[in-house]
Amino acid sequence: MICRQCPQSCGCDSYHTAIIKKALESIENVSGVRYNTRMTNELVTSKYSFVCDPHECDSLIELTTSDGFGFPSGVTELTCPCGRKTTLVSVEHDTIAPSNQTKEEQMETTTPSAVTVPDTYNPNLLVTYKVIRGYSDAEYATDKVASLEWDLHNGRQSQKNVTTLQSKIATAKDIIAEAYADSSDQDTLRSIAEALGIELTRTVEFTCSIEVSGTIELDLLEDYDIEDEITDNLYVDSQSGRIEIGDIEVCHVREC
Repeated sequence: MICRQCPQSCGCDSYHTAIIKKALESIENVSGVRYNTRMTNELVTSKYSFVCDPHECDSLIELTTSDGFGFPSGVTELTCPCGRKTTLVSVEHDTIAPSNQTKEEQMETTTPSAVTVPDTYNPNLLVTYKVIRGYSDAEYATDKVASLEWDLHNGRQSQKNVTTLQSKIATAKDIIAEAYADSSDQDTLRSIAEALGIELTRTVEFTCSIEVSGTIELDLLEDYDIEDEITDNLYVDSQSGRIEIGDIEVCHVREC
């Protein structure tokens, strides 16, 4: 070993050992972070906190990383999911304790908790219940709990199927109504509509004039505007459920 203070080879190994040790200690404590110079399987991690533009995104992102070799990773830049560059606001350093688990060891797995069956539950219990059949008189039947459970399950499945079929029939109605006028095979479209219970209809806008005559009782001691009285109190209604009354305008009111 060549000593700078002793240009010739010397035997002051203890002096050089002290110098090297001191240099390593200074490296270990740089910036207040103590690095794992012994290279144990402890992982030195770095927890970084980033913030995004407070006026646009205002996100706070925390990132904990390690290179797996006992040194912090040194991440200083991060892009927010919104696409903007984030600002580093803090850094914390820590170590993760070594794990003694080997590859052969199986990880603990959590299994979903089993359904707890009540102590009073008896699938063979006989139950008397009311059977409702439309507007007719109700009936009373007796059956096992297990049978009622299956009836309820099948009823829910049937309701789901009915909802799905209704949606498909509504789609078929729109397709038939749109194609019917220009179709060269209207008979087939009508047959399909009848099989699915679809009424082929179209909406037509109309305007009409109605001549109305009648009488009105007015107080002789009061001044009335006949047009205002008729306009405020006369309305039009329809006796057909297929007709929907929209705007109404009363005009040409006159006294006979």
